[in-house]
Amino acid sequence: MSILILGAAGNLGGQLKKIFSKQDCQAWDRLDFDFLNFEELAKRLRALSPSIIINAAAYNAVDRCEENEEEAMLAQRLNAELPGALADYCLEFGSRLIHYSTDYVFGGDGRLSGAYSETDKPMPVNIYGRTKFSGEQEIARRALAGLDYYLIRTSKLFGPKGENPQAKPSFFDIMIALSSKNETVKAIDGEKSCFTYTPDLAAATLSLLTDRPARGIYHLCNSGEATWHEGAKYLFEAIGADVNLQALAPADWPRPAARPQYSALANHRRPRLRPWTEALDEYLVSLGLKK
Repeated sequence: MSILILGAAGNLGGQLKKIFSKQDCQAWDRLDFDFLNFEELAKRLRALSPSIIINAAAYNAVDRCEENEEEAMLAQRLNAELPGALADYCLEFGSRLIHYSTDYVFGGDGRLSGAYSETDKPMPVNIYGRTKFSGEQEIARRALAGLDYYLIRTSKLFGPKGENPQAKPSFFDIMIALSSKNETVKAIDGEKSCFTYTPDLAAATLSLLTDRPARGIYHLCNSGEATWHEGAKYLFEAIGADVNLQALAPADWPRPAARPQYSALANHRRPRLRPWTEALDEYLVSLGLKK
């Protein structure tokens, strides 16, 4: 079983490299070459001939692609066209594709409770969500022709920062940095979803490949629903930070891109991951912020 990880220097990609380090595994990042040169990508794939491709490359600057047409085009290419090109290769050569999508494909139905199942109809509310849903549709079209795939939806990633200098700090990393400035911190008490610890997601991905369940869509995120404010409150209490934390309604913090007010993912098809609070505690211990 030969494995290729794309987006290997990102936050999730770095944890995938760790979890698959004992396998026959190669890791590529956009620092190595431009994945969006599909001719070059196909050439390299044919030379490597992986039996499994894990695609952790994505565009996730939610607000930036809402404001800038070129950024929106880049989001479409990375989040939709790249998965389509990878699916074409996998279909032609009999490889398996693992691709990550997002809770942001949901939210357009106005739901405020009752986590989304793997079979619920996506209704994204912003450009980022629409490009990720387009990627899902690209894979679904190849599935009709027999593509072997796992499409993993996840949400609110946090964990060790990737090697790529463009890798975004997670929400908790931002909150940790703010906690040392003795300033008032504001967090949105809305937009409820599920936090996901990247080492747990990487381990769940390995388990998926080991167990070999039926192809299709899987929701993988840590257990428990939370708003951004609830996440920050737990964090500050866990590290003993004396922070004046204020709750904001989403309407009080306008941003270019609309967000789902509720996009929690229900995991009905795989063993549930541990609670996000337990995973966050482990992360804080690794940073030396909690005993």
